[in-house]
Amino acid sequence: MSPREGFFDIIRTRMNAIQRYITEAIEELRHTRWPTRQQAVRLSAITIAFTAVSAAVFGLIDFTLAKILDVALTLSI
Repeated sequence: MSPREGFFDIIRTRMNAIQRYITEAIEELRHTRWPTRQQAVRLSAITIAFTAVSAAVFGLIDFTLAKILDVALTLSI
C-alpha cells in the first residue's frame, strides 16, 4: 500500500465516522420529546425571572461590599 492510499483510507474512515455521528444525532433528535409552546414560554419566563433576581442580589452584594470597603479605606487614612 502506498502512502497515498493510506492517506485516503484515513480520510475515508474519518468521513464515515462523521457521517455516522450525524446520522445517530438526527435519529436521537427524533426520539426527543419537545416541550409544548406553553411549556417553553413558561420555562423561559422562569429562567428570565431567576436571572433578573440573581443579578439584583449579586448587584446588591457587590454594592454593599464596595461601600464597606470604601468606609474601611476612608477610616484607615
